[in-house]
Amino acid sequence: MEGKVESLWEEVRELTLGTTVDRLQSPPTPLQFLRDFVSQNKPCIISNAIPHWPALSLWSTPSYLSTALSSSLVSLHLTPDGQADALVPHPSQSSLCFVSAHVQPTLFPQALDLIRRPPNHLVAYLQQQNDCFRTEYSELKSDCDAHIPWASEALGCLPEAVNLWIGNHLSQTSFHKDHYENLYAVVSGEKHFLLLPPTDVHRMYIKEYPAARYSYSQENGEFRLEFEEPERYVPWSSVDPCPARASLKQESLKFPLYFNGPKPFEVTVKAGEVLYLPSMWFHHVRQSPGDGGCTIAVNYWYDMQFDIKYAYFNFLQSLPCRSIDDQTIPEGDFEDDSGPHASSNHLNSRFSGDESATNNVEIHKDRDNVQVHERTFVLDSSMFV
Repeated sequence: MEGKVESLWEEVRELTLGTTVDRLQSPPTPLQFLRDFVSQNKPCIISNAIPHWPALSLWSTPSYLSTALSSSLVSLHLTPDGQADALVPHPSQSSLCFVSAHVQPTLFPQALDLIRRPPNHLVAYLQQQNDCFRTEYSELKSDCDAHIPWASEALGCLPEAVNLWIGNHLSQTSFHKDHYENLYAVVSGEKHFLLLPPTDVHRMYIKEYPAARYSYSQENGEFRLEFEEPERYVPWSSVDPCPARASLKQESLKFPLYFNGPKPFEVTVKAGEVLYLPSMWFHHVRQSPGDGGCTIAVNYWYDMQFDIKYAYFNFLQSLPCRSIDDQTIPEGDFEDDSGPHASSNHLNSRFSGDESATNNVEIHKDRDNVQVHERTFVLDSSMFV
C-alpha cells in the first residue's frame, strides 16, 4: 500500500499541481478562480489584489491602530515560545501533548506593545480566529473589504468568518489543515507558508495527543500546563518541518514519509498579496514583521463543499501505511495506532481560544452535520486536526 500512496503524491504533482504555486498578477475573474483553482483544489497567490484597502497604508503605523482601538478589549494569546496549538513535551511522561495558548482579555494598545516589544519568555499573538475581525476589531471594518468579491461570487456565498492576525517573528503555526476555503490577505510584513496537498495526509503522521492549555501567572511571569478534565485527545500532525540542525537526522528517521517524500510547496505572501489556500491543505506558517514591528493579516474563511472530494480524502486517510504502522517513532512518543485514541478521521475547524466563548456566530461541524447559527459560538474541540 505504501508504494501506491507514494505514487499518488507524484502523480498529483505531475498532473495538476506542478512544482510551484501559481502567481497571478491581478485578481482572477470568478469563473477563472472557480475553474482553475477551487475546482482543482489548487492554491495560488494573487498580487495587486487589495491595492484599494486603506489598511495597507494605515495599519503599518502603530499609533493609528492604538488610537482606533484605544478602548477595545481583545483576546491576546500568550505562550512561552510562540508555539500555540502545537506539540510540547508532556511534563510528567516521556511523550508529547497538544497545547493551546493562554488567552487573556487585554486592551488593544497594551496587546500591541507586547507584540512589538516582546519581553523574555513571553510571546504574544492576536489570533483569536472566532470571526474576531467583525467583533473585536469592528472599528477597523472600513479599512478593508468585508469580503473578497470575486471569491464570494465563485464560491456562491459570503465568508463564514473573517479574522485578524497580528504577531511577530517569534510566533509559528504548526502543520494543520482547515475545512474552509481560505483567502489570506497580508497587510504588513510577510507570511511564509509550507504547503502540502490533502493527498499527502500520511506524511503528516497524525496521532492523538492529550489536550492541555497554558496558564500564565502575571505575578511570577511563569507558564504551567493545565490538562483538560475529563481527559481529551486531539489529532495533530507529529511533524516539525524545521527541526534544529542537530536533530534533523533523528527527525528524518522518525518521519521518513515527510522528509524523504516530495518537498512541500514554499510560498512567501507579501503585503498587498492574497493567498488562496484550498480546503484541507496542510500548512505550516512563519512570519516576518513589517515596518511597524509586526505582521498583520486578514483572512476570510468560506465554507467548503462536503462533496466527493471530502469522501475521497476520508477514504485515503483511512488506508494503512506501512511506514506509519511500523513503529519507526520511539516507543512512548505516540499512542499505538490500535489504541483507543488512534483514529485521525476528525473534521477540523481551526478556531482556537475559549471553546465556550460567546461571539456573533456559532459554527458547529461534524461529519454528518454542518450548521451555522446566529449569536452563540460553541465548538467541540475534538474537531481540531
